[in-house]
Amino acid sequence: MNVTAPPSAAWADTLLQSFAQAGYVHAEPDILQPADPFLDLSGEDIRKSLYLTTDATGEELCLRPDLTIPVARDYLASPQAGQPAGFSYLGPVFRYRSGRKSQFLQAGIESFGRQDRPAADAEMLALALQAASAFGMNDVEIRTGDVALFNALIEALDLYPVWRRRLIKDFNRRISLTDDIERLTLRTAPGHNEYEGVLAALAGSDRKAALALVTDLMSIAGTTNVGGRTVAEIADRFLEQATLKAGALPRDAIATIKRFLSIAGEPEAAVAQLRALAADAKLDITAAIDQFESRIGFMAKRGIAVGKIRFSTSFGRGLDYYTGFEFELHRKGNGAEPLVAGGRYDSLMTQLGSREPIPAVGFSIWVDALVKAGQSGSKS
Repeated sequence: MNVTAPPSAAWADTLLQSFAQAGYVHAEPDILQPADPFLDLSGEDIRKSLYLTTDATGEELCLRPDLTIPVARDYLASPQAGQPAGFSYLGPVFRYRSGRKSQFLQAGIESFGRQDRPAADAEMLALALQAASAFGMNDVEIRTGDVALFNALIEALDLYPVWRRRLIKDFNRRISLTDDIERLTLRTAPGHNEYEGVLAALAGSDRKAALALVTDLMSIAGTTNVGGRTVAEIADRFLEQATLKAGALPRDAIATIKRFLSIAGEPEAAVAQLRALAADAKLDITAAIDQFESRIGFMAKRGIAVGKIRFSTSFGRGLDYYTGFEFELHRKGNGAEPLVAGGRYDSLMTQLGSREPIPAVGFSIWVDALVKAGQSGSKS
C-alpha cells in the first residue's frame, strides 16, 4: 500500500529521532490486523469505525484503526515479551470519521514491562509534552484522570457484583454511567413475571453462578444464543434484573460516588479531597491515592508544572482497556479534539494472550492535528 508522506514528514522524522534517543525502538506493525482484538477490547468509538474484511479462511481482518494494539501484539510475539521494552512508531491508521479523512498519520510511544508505574506514567506525559513542543505547541492544556481511583472506590463500596462490573465498565461512557447511578438510586417498581423466583435466587450472587445456571438452562433447551445475545450476555442481564428486583442500594454509597466524581482541579488539591472522602466514608482506597500522589511527585521532578495540570476524577478516554493514569493534551482555548493522548493499560497484555500480567503505558500523537495547530499558532 502506498502512503503519500504529508508536508509534516520532516517534523515527524525529527520526532522519531528524539524518541530513539530516549531509548524507544522504532516499530512497524502490519497495516492489516486481526479484527477480534479491536472488536473485543477497544472502545465503542473505535469499534464502530473499523474497516473490516475477510481472508480466504474466513478470518475477519481490519485496517489498523490505532497502533497501540498492533505494537503490543508484536511485542508479545517477540523474545522480549515480559521484559522491559519501549517502542515508538509513525504510520497511517484507518477509521471512519464523518466529514474527515479516514486515513491519517499517527505517531506515538508504547512502554512495556516497567514495574515503576508512577515514574513511567510521568515519563509518558513528559515525552508527550516534548512531542507537542516539537510541533511548536509549547503551551497546551493538560487534562488528566485516573480510572484506577474509580475502580478502587467501586471495589471498596458494598455493591452487588453485577453493579460493580457495570459501573466500572461504564466509567468511560459518561451518559451510561450517569444512567446507572440514577437506576441505583431508585427502587424498581414492583412487578410480576414467570421467573421472579429465579431472579430472587440470583440476587446478590456472583457472575460465575449466574453464568453456570444460564448455560445449563440453555443447554437443556438446545440453544446457544437468543436474539443475538450470547450466554454471558444473558447471564449478565439476569443478574442486572435480579439486582434491581432486590431494591435500591444504600443512598450513602450513591452519595459517595457522586462526591468522588465531583473532585476536579489541581492534582495536589485533589489528593487532599480524595483522602478526606476516604476517611469520611471509611473506605480503604489508600493504595490508589498513594500511586496518584507518587505520580505527581515524579511529574514535578521532570519539570512539569503540576499546578497547571487539570485533573478530574470523572475524566475518561473512552477506551475499554485503560486501567490507570489517562491524559490528553489540547490546544488552549480551542481544544475539542486532543492533539496527544494516552495512558496506562496494564490489563491489555493478558487480554491479548500473555500468561503473566505486564505493565503497559503509552500515548498517541495525532500528527495532522498537531501540525495544523502548530502552524496556526505560529501565525497568531
